[in-house]
Amino acid sequence: MSSGNGRPAVTSPVPRAVWESLLDADPGAVVTQSLAWHDALLAGGRYQDVSLLYEFPSGQQVLLPMVRPRHTPAWAATMASWPRDWGIGGPISRGGDIGPAEAAAVLADLAGRRTLATEIQLRHGASDAWLSQASQFRVEECRLQSYVLSLAGGFERVWQDRFRGTARTAMRKAERAGLEVEVDRSGRLLPQFWKLHEKSIQRWASMQHEPAWLTRWRTTRATPFGMLESVAECFGASCSVWLARSNGEPVAGLIVLSAGAYAKYWKGAMDKEQAGPLRANELLHRLAIEDACQRECRFYDMGWTRPASPLAAFKEKLGATAHVAYTLRAERVPLQAARTAATKLAKRAIGFQDA
Repeated sequence: MSSGNGRPAVTSPVPRAVWESLLDADPGAVVTQSLAWHDALLAGGRYQDVSLLYEFPSGQQVLLPMVRPRHTPAWAATMASWPRDWGIGGPISRGGDIGPAEAAAVLADLAGRRTLATEIQLRHGASDAWLSQASQFRVEECRLQSYVLSLAGGFERVWQDRFRGTARTAMRKAERAGLEVEVDRSGRLLPQFWKLHEKSIQRWASMQHEPAWLTRWRTTRATPFGMLESVAECFGASCSVWLARSNGEPVAGLIVLSAGAYAKYWKGAMDKEQAGPLRANELLHRLAIEDACQRECRFYDMGWTRPASPLAAFKEKLGATAHVAYTLRAERVPLQAARTAATKLAKRAIGFQDA
C-alpha cells in the first residue's frame, strides 16, 4: 500500500463491505459490477480475484473489478475488468465521477503492473477522465453499442411515451394469443430455457452462414449451462427466468438480472417459428420491464448490439437508446491485433455474416 505525495493507497482484493458500499454510492453502477456477478464469475474456478481499491488522501475511493486466470502466472496473464465473455467491469466510485488526477493515478498503477496485458471495459457514461488520461492505453470505441431503456416515471410512462406504437400493438397481439407466461426466481426453469437456446443456435448459424457446430461451440464456450446456474445461484431472487408457452410448449424465454438501479436483460432464446407470429418476445419484455419498474429500477439494460441491425431495431422499438462505450487496453505484445486478424480470416473462410 502507498499513500504519500497524493498517491492512493492500494488494496487487493477489495473487501466485500467496501465493494457493497461503493456500489450503493455510485448512481451509474451496472449489474455486471455487482458482487453477485463477481461471485458468479469466480464460481467456475477459472479466475482469481485481483480487484483493486484505490483510496486517495481526498477521501475518494475508486474500485476496479478485476480478475486474471487462476492457473497462469501474472507475467503471462491478462488482467481484465471483465474477461470478454463476462461483459462490463470498469471503475466504481463514490458519486460515480472522478477527476483527471485520480484517473491518471489509477491508470498509471495499472499500466505499471507486470502482466502480459490489461483490459478495462468501461461502462457507458463513464467519466471522460478515463479517456483523457489513458495515454498508456489504447482506447477503442466498441463496435457494438449498449442499448438502455429509461424507466423514469414508471411503467405507465414507458408504455405511453417510450414503447413505439408497433411495440404496443405486438404486445396486445401476444396477450390475445393466449400465451402462458411463467416467471421463476429459483433457477428451476433454466433447463427449459436451455432447450430453447439450442433452437436459437440453429437459427443464429443460418443467419450468420456458419456451421451449426461452430455456432454451438462459440456460444456454449462463452456461456455454458454451468455459467447460467452460477449466475442464478449468486443472484438468487434477483435472477428472473421468464418463459412463454403456447399450448404447453415453451416458445420463448428471457433471463433478467437486477442490481441497484438496473435490470439487465442478459439472455434470450426462442423457437422463432412459434414465437415470432405470436409476438412472444415483445410480451416477455413488456412483463420484465413492468417488473423492473415495480422493483424501482431506473434502467432496463438490453445489452450490446450492432447498430442498424434487426436486433437494434427491435430494441429501439421498445424504447431503448444506443450508447457508445470504450475499452482501454495495454499490451506488452500485440495480442489483440493477432486475435482480430485470425478472427477475420476465419470469418472470411466460412462466409460469415454478422447478424
